[in-house]
Amino acid sequence: MNKKARELTPRQIVEELDKFIIGQREAKRMVSIALRNRWRRQQVTSDLREEIMPNNIILIGPTGVGKTEISRRLARLAQAPFSKVEASKFTEVGYVGRDVESMIRDLVDIGVNMVREEMTVAVQGKAHEAAIEKLLDILLPKVRVTEPSRLPVTDETPPTESRQDQANNTREKFREMLLAGKLDNREVELDMPSDSMPMMQIFSPVGIEEMGLNIRELFGNLMPKKTKKRKVKIKEALTILTQEEAQKLIDMDGVIREAIKRVENSGIVFLDEIDKITGVKGGHGPDVSREGVQRDLLPVVEGTTVVTKYGMVKTDHILFIASGAFHIAKPSDLIPELQGRFPIRVELNSLNTEDFVRILQEPENALIKQYTELLKTDGIELEYTPEGIREIAEIASFVNTKAENIGARRLHTIMSKLLEDILFQAPEIKKKKIIIDQKFVKDVLRDIIEDEDLRKYIL
Repeated sequence: MNKKARELTPRQIVEELDKFIIGQREAKRMVSIALRNRWRRQQVTSDLREEIMPNNIILIGPTGVGKTEISRRLARLAQAPFSKVEASKFTEVGYVGRDVESMIRDLVDIGVNMVREEMTVAVQGKAHEAAIEKLLDILLPKVRVTEPSRLPVTDETPPTESRQDQANNTREKFREMLLAGKLDNREVELDMPSDSMPMMQIFSPVGIEEMGLNIRELFGNLMPKKTKKRKVKIKEALTILTQEEAQKLIDMDGVIREAIKRVENSGIVFLDEIDKITGVKGGHGPDVSREGVQRDLLPVVEGTTVVTKYGMVKTDHILFIASGAFHIAKPSDLIPELQGRFPIRVELNSLNTEDFVRILQEPENALIKQYTELLKTDGIELEYTPEGIREIAEIASFVNTKAENIGARRLHTIMSKLLEDILFQAPEIKKKKIIIDQKFVKDVLRDIIEDEDLRKYIL
């Protein structure tokens, strides 16, 4: 967890989430407290630290109300190893598919990549200097120093530079030109590692990830590494060589130790669509497998040790945030043991017209702002009136009540249909300023709104 995340109080975390998500105050409060508790636990110095377990959360609410968006923004905010997985992808052990422990392996992979990137940035300066030296060696092969001349030296003999001094002077001139960018368009030949591996087909009752092996690394050590020569411009060559030198400077054992430590202490798994593995009581067929997934999920959530290719990882203090619409099933349909491992339940509210009006305008990534910037590239300026925005919101709310309620995702459908002609004709439109008012919205969408069949299949 980085310094910025540590400094954020729950109130500040909610304010950051407010920049992208409208409403859902209760859900934001709960996830902000959970995130802050990750940091609080690490500040506890007594033996009690290991006994403090995370309070896992279930977010309950219809689709399109912000459950997944909360998780995405929380991950960026926390700067902690974060993995979002679909619960419906998992199958019970013994069935073909992914087992639940693969989510922890994915989380460790993410943690290793995160720490490696941080360390790459830390050694970037040294790596850049080493890459420059390597590039100068390619441009100016080192001269062999010959024995000094045995001719007698007199007072009348003019002083001459040795070949080594001349080479050094030339190297410094090339260094200056290289740093000034004067050699960027010149080409050099690099020896690049060849990624080609023999094709293999492996039949196994379990996935490769369950074997805990990296097949590429296993066979890569047995076979000689192949290289291929490739001509690239010096600017690109400098980037490639800097990356290579950075990898040499990074201590991968240290990276793995730090990554496992972060995963165990501040890792977050967002388990989406958990209602899809909830079997309705008295059902048959696939429900058996669903309950099996819950049984497999239980030890991972309550704390176990998972084998990964980087080593053993404990899941005792990983935070799990689950979410689901629970249209058919209820949280109480989960097996009792799993219910007990998600003690905090937060219900997200359905969105109404006022929420849609705010969603269209307030977030930093609001739809209106996105389409305005897109059409600016064609030289067209869009201007929305408050009445036009409210009309869009009312139509979205109306269609959600008459058809399936898909929340804020309905706005994407409405906006796409509303601006379809403008987006298609934009390069030829001579009128460069277009006002989206109430009349414009009604004229474009009236026929679709009034015709129930069109509304069902288009919006």
